[in-house]
Amino acid sequence: MRQTKKIAHTKVILSTRSLLGLALALLISLGLAACSGSDPTATVKPPATSGPTPTVRVLEVEKSPGSLTVYVGRGETLVGPLIEQFETLTGIKVAAKYAGTTQLAATLQEEGGRSPADVFFAQDPGGLGAVEGMFASLPDSILDRVPEWARSPDGKWVGISGRARTIVYNTEKLTEADLPDDIWDFVDPKWKGRIGWAPTNGSFQTMVTAMRVLWGQDKTGQWLEEVQANNPRVYPNNTSQVAAAAAGEIDVGFVNHYYLFRFLSEEGDSFPARNYHPRAGGPGAVMMVAGAGILSSTENRENAEKFLEFMLSQVAQQYFASQTFEYPLVEGVNTSRLLVPLSEINQPNVDLKDLTDLEGTVSLLRETGVLP
Repeated sequence: MRQTKKIAHTKVILSTRSLLGLALALLISLGLAACSGSDPTATVKPPATSGPTPTVRVLEVEKSPGSLTVYVGRGETLVGPLIEQFETLTGIKVAAKYAGTTQLAATLQEEGGRSPADVFFAQDPGGLGAVEGMFASLPDSILDRVPEWARSPDGKWVGISGRARTIVYNTEKLTEADLPDDIWDFVDPKWKGRIGWAPTNGSFQTMVTAMRVLWGQDKTGQWLEEVQANNPRVYPNNTSQVAAAAAGEIDVGFVNHYYLFRFLSEEGDSFPARNYHPRAGGPGAVMMVAGAGILSSTENRENAEKFLEFMLSQVAQQYFASQTFEYPLVEGVNTSRLLVPLSEINQPNVDLKDLTDLEGTVSLLRETGVLP
């Protein structure tokens, strides 16, 4: 019995050595074949061995999914959970840099081809247009997911979600009937001390760009100066204006539509503020998109495209519709019941490509003293 066990143990040792010898012989044979210029498809015959043929196991090493750097001109509370979901689903590690869209556009211009950014996810067309020359062309497989109006005419960026400009008002002081048909009428001195605005906000600046397109430079400058003469309260963003309207600090504010619904979802229908889409349309009812482009300097093109594809997936678009209360841009996604249907908003006829002159708008805001 002892002799039998010894022989069995010896066979195991020989089999392992034969396996190592076979692997070495294969490497040597393949190396010689490559050096000799022989047929690379020829079969390499391992040396003859006695006993059972050993099993060769090939280990596959999975490629790392890599990383991605995204400059995000949207609020972290709005899109942060969605970016985390992208990381979980793909394994791609995202380094997100959050700041205002205007600020990030300026940063990209300063960094140029040295920018670490792979993707710029902007709040509005103005920010995208400011750096469009730094974007690579997007494939049709991405562009065709959204309507033609919601993407760059040159295929350099794509809309991710739709956002309407609106007027938020305090319901304890005003009704819709008390509000003017057009945003122009806020130049009336009766609104003195009752208005809120956020001149540094990218969406506000896009609205001013729409004014320049629809009204012209002179009339837009006049509106800015006369509303400024009404001593509006200055806020850093849309959220603070909605809160101020509900608190009675201001009667009206110029905001994007969806900020109100975040308050309503948390505080209920008793929240004393509502949105008003100007009856006459005009720049106060302009429809915008948040969108994204891929930097031509990126070395992560594949991951960057995956990011945009995810943002335009049914899952992400439903998130925008139900969690951030924005308008989805992809067909087949249910819109929140809280949203006013786009067909009921008197949108002005403005192409998004005409809303990209951020530089000209900032210059006018400075000329009129709205910005320092």
